[in-house]
Amino acid sequence: MSEYVHYQQVSEVPGLVLSTARFAEFSFDRHFHLDFHVGLVSEGVQRQGSHGKSVLLGPGTIALMPPGEIHDGAAQDGGEYTLKTFRLSQELVAGVAGEISGRSHVPELSSAVLDDRLLAGSLVRLHDTMRDSGGAGGLDVQTQWLTLLESLLLQSRAVVPERVPGALAPAQWGRVRDYCYSRLAEKITLEELAALCGLGRFQFLKQFKLTIGMTPHAWLLRLRLEHACELLLQGSQAIATVAQAVGFYDQSHFNRAFRQAYGVAPSRFRA
Repeated sequence: MSEYVHYQQVSEVPGLVLSTARFAEFSFDRHFHLDFHVGLVSEGVQRQGSHGKSVLLGPGTIALMPPGEIHDGAAQDGGEYTLKTFRLSQELVAGVAGEISGRSHVPELSSAVLDDRLLAGSLVRLHDTMRDSGGAGGLDVQTQWLTLLESLLLQSRAVVPERVPGALAPAQWGRVRDYCYSRLAEKITLEELAALCGLGRFQFLKQFKLTIGMTPHAWLLRLRLEHACELLLQGSQAIATVAQAVGFYDQSHFNRAFRQAYGVAPSRFRA
């Protein structure tokens, strides 16, 4: 396989750049970055040197590299490896850390290698989703992005999370519910829902789950599918029209979600 490197800016998240690379003969000389790097080796093994020590990075490990940290990298024993990175500006990290902790401050980031196969796998899948979809505008991707970034910052002990006071108030939940019911065909963002409650995104995510027992995305997805069932049973609209009416602009995505929820394809549901 030939070597390549691809960079992609995520427009919905200012300060975030994704990179995907395949390396064999190429090696990184000693260098540093001005942004915060989250590195994931999805295939093969990379040997990384920092602070006079050498570590091996492979599937299941997460490399956290703060701004200014001097390091290098190369394939281990002449092999090939695939490297995926999230490159986060210092402003982006500071903003997210402030939301998590509830106070404005610049977190003290340090280099670390986390051995967490579950978290690493989730980050690789999120990286692929952002790359393939060209952004992070959907409620599902927004939720995954913030939740996983919170996990990284907490594991690196860069922030102390703000205490969540409890569930949403009935009036807050009512505003969220009515907003979603009235806009099923539209794109709904995490920022919009949090603003309805006068909350930050992290606090809203936690309070919503305490209230409902599901994430906002999971609840909204089910709401859309339940409404789709009603439209399908009426039998007067094409499946593609039903999918668009409940916020699915990709019919294949609608079919997969429907089958996963009800065990049959939409065409079989109303047969």
